Amino acid sequence: MLDRHRLMSKKESKTEAVQSVAGERLADEDIHIGPSDYVPWQKDNKVCFIRMEGRLFGDVPMNLELRLSVEDSPNSAGVVIDAIRCCKLALDRGQGGVLYSPSAYFMK
Repeated sequence: MLDRHRLMSKKESKTEAVQSVAGERLADEDIHIGPSDYVPWQKDNKVCFIRMEGRLFGDVPMNLELRLSVEDSPNSAGVVIDAIRCCKLALDRGQGGVLYSPSAYFMK
């Protein structure tokens, strides 16, 4: 993905998704979430790095670093299946139109 406008838009939407579920909003300098460019040698592999800092009982500092590496294309199958289940449930209940909650949850 080399379209800089799209990269900025994805960074904003990903950051806001996390901020919206955080217990309290983080300052801009305390959060960094964003997409990367396409890395040819990674092929269909996606890598995610997560770093969290906080305080534990007794105000003891804590740092957590996590690296997740997954094959990207089959990774979406579970999400799609759950979205289809929600559509079927809405259909069985006679609901139509936009399903806002499942859309927000499953489709970013």
